[in-house]
This record gives sequence, structure tokens and C-alpha cells, in this order.
Amino acid sequence: MNKIKYYLAFIILLSSCAPPNTLYTWGKKKYSYHKTSYNYLKVSDDESISNLKLSYLQIIQKQRGTRNAVPPGIYADYGFLLVSNNETEKGIDMLNKEMELYPESSIFITRILKMLKNEN
Repeated sequence: MNKIKYYLAFIILLSSCAPPNTLYTWGKKKYSYHKTSYNYLKVSDDESISNLKLSYLQIIQKQRGTRNAVPPGIYADYGFLLVSNNETEKGIDMLNKEMELYPESSIFITRILKMLKNEN
């Protein structure tokens, strides 16, 4: 009986040592989303825009979270950034992807798309 207790304690100990799983990943090192988005808001120069775009692409292409999906708002933020930098078609595609992945955002995104349509 004591052996079973020791085995259970050992298994619990090992399972508690596993790294925490997160729902989403937010990029690594130089193109970490938190750093690049802060720098973009602070500086807003060509380099910060370029780094933020690379950060978005890294998050979209290399998602390793437990959901294995792009975090909510990333497609929308990236789309808005693209639209702001005269890449309207790509931006609209990203906004539509946000609505597909997160239907609850459709109310907000639909308004943005209507405003973009009225501008053209």
C-alpha cells in the first residue's frame, strides 16, 4: 500500500513540473507582440511599423498555443495597420479572417468595412 502512495506522489510531482500551457503564443524575442506594439505606439516610425508587421506575421504563422489558433484581435489589429498603411485589400482580408475565426467581432468589423467601402 505504501508503494502505491509513493508512486502516486511521484506522478503528481512530475506532472506539476510541466511548463504551463497557454491558449495562444505571442511571438518571441525581437518580434514579441508586447514589445513591438508598445514601441509602435511610442515611436510610430517606419522601423516600428515594420517590426509590428513582422510580429503579426510571426503570431499568425507560428501559433503554438493549446488552441492552435491566432489570438483574438490579431487579425483585426493587423488588418487595421495594413489599411492605415495603404494596403487596403490585404487589410480587408485580415479583417474578414478575424470575423471568420471570431464571429462575435463581426458587429465591430462590419462597421469598419462599411466605413472603408464609403471612403472608396
